[in-house]
Amino acid sequence: MFKPSRRDMLRLAAAAPMLSMPTLLSAQVTPTGARLSFGVGDMRLTVVSDGYFQIPTGGLGVNADPQAVQKFLKSQNLPTDVTQSQTNHLLIERGADKILVDVGSGHRFFDTAGKLVSHLEDMGIGLEDITHVLITHAHPDHIWGIRDEFDEPLFPDAAYYMGEAEHAYWLDDGLADRVAPEAQQFVVGAINSINAEGVDWQLVQDGAEILPGIQMVATPGHTPGHMSVLLSDGDQSLLALGDCLTHATMNFAHPDWYNSSDTDGPTAVATRARLLDMAAADGIALLGYHFPFPGLGRVEVAGDAYRFEPLT
Repeated sequence: MFKPSRRDMLRLAAAAPMLSMPTLLSAQVTPTGARLSFGVGDMRLTVVSDGYFQIPTGGLGVNADPQAVQKFLKSQNLPTDVTQSQTNHLLIERGADKILVDVGSGHRFFDTAGKLVSHLEDMGIGLEDITHVLITHAHPDHIWGIRDEFDEPLFPDAAYYMGEAEHAYWLDDGLADRVAPEAQQFVVGAINSINAEGVDWQLVQDGAEILPGIQMVATPGHTPGHMSVLLSDGDQSLLALGDCLTHATMNFAHPDWYNSSDTDGPTAVATRARLLDMAAADGIALLGYHFPFPGLGRVEVAGDAYRFEPLT
């Protein structure tokens, strides 16, 4: 399993040391959705919401004392029973290319999610306009929306990309029999999504350049083949995290805590530590998929840990 060192991560970002933050362009929050546009070099980026869902806080910090987790949540004035997870998708536009990072859950997960398509349509972007789809990992809220209600590819003209290790993990024979019963539906859903008829995968490895300035970076732990997306142009850079960090407060203050949703907790912690170290040292902006909308900000060192500073 690839475990990126700080040197590995810096190698990918070496072309832009001490990078400046993205340039905010516009923001729109409506009763039916939310989006925010900003720029990295000549790329126009838009955070497009797929909605949200709630999960019990009992799944947070499962390697820590539960009382310590509850105490931390209270100290941050956060709910101690459930946590609300936003779903912040990234749309990248440059020239004729329209690249979407993850496809949401469609109608197959929570009723409060599955809003991505309607929000894209509100922007005047049709399903056939998407030229590239980059999948960070194959959990429900990131890939189950790949098919429409007729089981046909939602984005018919797109080229689809996924990490080779992620693809191999979910399609490993007998995986459903090796996971906990409550996770079996995730395996079946991932297999059905990956094997969707009409979706031809291009499998990539760490550092693969999809288009100039757009790279997929191996960030394992949450899932074995999890990948994030690194954008660099000129003196600006952004790392779309996927789920290698999922909590905008706890993951920064307690980067050594992992969640029940992490397939390999220790690897998730090691990946997170390297990412936070890199982002704090080199001023790389982060986009958190599950952070409060729009999930865009920077990392600051806070004592022996870190703090996420939203960019507003």
